[in-house]
Amino acid sequence: MTESWIVRLPARDIADRVRSKQLTATQVLEAHLAQIAAENPKVNAVCTVAEDKARGWAAEVDAKVAAGEDPGLLAGVPVGIKDVHPTAGIRTTWGSPTKADFVPEEDAATVLRVKAAGAVVIGKTNTPEYAAGANTFNDVFGATRNPWDLSKSASGSTGGGAAALASRMIALADGSDLGGSLRTPASFCGVVGLRPTPGLVPSYPTTRYFDMLPVAGPMARDVGDTALMLQALAGEDPRDPRTFPIVGRDFAGAPMKSVEGMRIAYISDFAKIGVEPEIDEICRAATYQIGTWGAKVEEIDLDLSFAREAFLQLRGQLMVTAHLDRIGLVDKFGPNLAGNIRRGLAQGPKDVAQGEVTRSKLVDEWTKVFAKYDAVCCPCSPVAPFPVEQNYPEIIAGKKMTTYIDWVAATFLVTMAGLPAISVPAGLDANRLPVGLQIVTRRHREEQMLALAAKVEKMRPIGFAPSHA
Repeated sequence: MTESWIVRLPARDIADRVRSKQLTATQVLEAHLAQIAAENPKVNAVCTVAEDKARGWAAEVDAKVAAGEDPGLLAGVPVGIKDVHPTAGIRTTWGSPTKADFVPEEDAATVLRVKAAGAVVIGKTNTPEYAAGANTFNDVFGATRNPWDLSKSASGSTGGGAAALASRMIALADGSDLGGSLRTPASFCGVVGLRPTPGLVPSYPTTRYFDMLPVAGPMARDVGDTALMLQALAGEDPRDPRTFPIVGRDFAGAPMKSVEGMRIAYISDFAKIGVEPEIDEICRAATYQIGTWGAKVEEIDLDLSFAREAFLQLRGQLMVTAHLDRIGLVDKFGPNLAGNIRRGLAQGPKDVAQGEVTRSKLVDEWTKVFAKYDAVCCPCSPVAPFPVEQNYPEIIAGKKMTTYIDWVAATFLVTMAGLPAISVPAGLDANRLPVGLQIVTRRHREEQMLALAAKVEKMRPIGFAPSHA
């Protein structure tokens, strides 16, 4: 098969061409369906393809364009929806055998918003069971593989979305992020994943409206497309009490903004779990290159390792809350999800309280950093993509990990403080595998974050993952 040029277009170009009648939404969809047919048998990123429904939605976009109506910000752009976000009339399994044949009757908030913006939902992307894991595999669909090297992990839990983007099966992906689920898959697969400030993007339906750990957010192949999707997703939703208005905020235009005068701190390892030297070197070099755009960069040390245990305490409580009506099924769940729930059930109120007290201390430490700096840069993942058969990397830079979640401490210590962050490709390692740079800012500073990420992307392009058709 010869790969269509259409599937290599940025989402914003697709939308522009559909609006200007250079392409139809139907042409765009058929090119991406062909790409799924060619690539997915090897990559296994799209777990459910909604061909008939997608063709209907594409036809609706084309009809609007023909009638002279505005088809929306994401006109005709094929979007993959993470398989933990309900899609009306399209199977949603949460990667669990207990939900293998479930078809929801209503859409999640993110699905409604991309549809309202004129996007075409092409199907569902693979995830660990109930998104509990940093490697994407489950007993319903199996493992998702990294398009840069099929023997490697795509990370998780938005691994299906990241791998589908990298292999050009979709142009945008929605996802969710608790411990790093938008950021580490983006790092492994050479795409861009953005964790927004809690409340910027609505979450519905959920049982955790007042929890600041999990968020929904965008993923794309480049910063401009990520910003465009954030513009479509963000804003107040009366069903989610965390959300707030976004009047006057221009995410789509943010990548073009100047970073001159911004103060940037590079921190190699604030989680104190170790970082592979090559990854540290690539991310440090990328950060210092931002200085060529007029930003002021310096390297500092910061130790936030005291909060690693607190994340496990808070995550355990969240898992009990999230699965309260499924506690009786715990023996049917996989080891990652079951272990998280059992951890939550085993701890007492004092453990949860200690987690909250430690989280407050963590917020105070981040506040001190941002009193001096506008952004912090660090390696998003301390390791390169590991074999897909592994649950997690057991040793990092000579240090043995004590739990399966330790290796993503550089992302979950950002989550705990309620901060926004983005992973942007910073280069390729010696094995030509992507390395992601994590950029963290104060709350509600997504525009600064996008501007910085765009500069990194411009200076350090990595190209496309190889084809496996």
